[in-house]
Amino acid sequence: MVERTQLANGIRVVSERMRDAPSVALGIWVENGSRYERSDQAGISHFLEHLLFKGTAERSAAQIAEQIDSIGGVLNAFTGKECTCYYARVLAEDFAVAADLLGDIFLNSLLAPEEIDRERGVILQEISQGEDAPDEFIHDVFSLNYWAGHPLSFPICGSAETVGSLQRGDFVQFLSERYRPDRLVFAAAGNLLHEDLLAWVERICGDLSGVAKLVEETPASPCGGLFAVEKQLEQVHLCFGMDGIAQSSDERFAAYLLSTALGGGMSSRLFQEIREKRGRAYSVYSFLSCYRDSGYLGIYAGTSPEWAEEVVDVVTDQIRKVVRDGLDPDELERAKKQLKGGMLLGLETSDSRMTRVAKNEIYFGRHFSIEEVSRRINQVSNDDVVEFGDKLRRRESSALAVLGSLDGRGIGADAWDVG
Repeated sequence: MVERTQLANGIRVVSERMRDAPSVALGIWVENGSRYERSDQAGISHFLEHLLFKGTAERSAAQIAEQIDSIGGVLNAFTGKECTCYYARVLAEDFAVAADLLGDIFLNSLLAPEEIDRERGVILQEISQGEDAPDEFIHDVFSLNYWAGHPLSFPICGSAETVGSLQRGDFVQFLSERYRPDRLVFAAAGNLLHEDLLAWVERICGDLSGVAKLVEETPASPCGGLFAVEKQLEQVHLCFGMDGIAQSSDERFAAYLLSTALGGGMSSRLFQEIREKRGRAYSVYSFLSCYRDSGYLGIYAGTSPEWAEEVVDVVTDQIRKVVRDGLDPDELERAKKQLKGGMLLGLETSDSRMTRVAKNEIYFGRHFSIEEVSRRINQVSNDDVVEFGDKLRRRESSALAVLGSLDGRGIGADAWDVG
């Protein structure tokens, strides 16, 4: 059962009890990510996430690591486009230890100048490492061009220039402006009681006050076209995208089913046609990137330069077919079972459950039960898939990013046209 409480200061507390689970996952979610940053401070959310683990008045960075290791737990964090999450996963009996540790780093980080300088070097290495992983970097190339100028286009890690310019005062001000009670969600799942979680949150954060500085949010406008980045690589990496849906759209179930059938597994159209039948790629898949008010359906493939045009042709051909005819009855049913099965298997752990209840709160303001989600998936018809797919035909909102060396082989200017 999922329970929810909102404190007087605006903090939301949500939990799901898993009576038979041996563990507890606890997360502090901040509705703040790279889309809420100024362009000259791109990467500050991610940088700050790193810094909160670098020592408090009570614990050094080494002591933080030693304490979580001593109970066999996990303490970590991640930054996204719209949220930052600090979390711990421990045995249920160690909940109090994890909560004390997580609360300390979240509220009492020193942000010591020497740690800022040291961690700056770590993040610069992380940026370089990302650029050296072309199958990941291609997604940054796509976003930077597809949503050009919009905060959603910024790389989460920022750039060497912006990361190099950030100083302690920037982090203090950012914390003051963005880490306010109205932007905080405390989420937990596992073998714990909601009242125990609530008592802890009230004790450490009940006196927090204020609201986050208003940041203008406007939907990202897609920029269609061909975006090519020449780089000497063994493979050519392709990222194809079309204007999609927001996270809370009622069309999301049809969209996920279309994406699943198109490139969501070994039986999907793109995997079968590009990898199994033609042997033109090792990795090919489709995905949905969805945010509060914007999104896109994407397809990735890595292939040899001499096969790049062929892969693009196959992708566009398969998209044309699916947006014109939708899915065969057996294909639609298989996609539904795959989607439901993947959801259930993905919710076997306390940390996945914690993430789910937090995101439901952040994006929907309520809990969606597994039964409700399954019912909504089952209700999707082929007409719903075709209706959503028809929107993908708009050429002006379709784009193709290419990273690698084509050795003089051009990809036609209309290669991304799926009309």
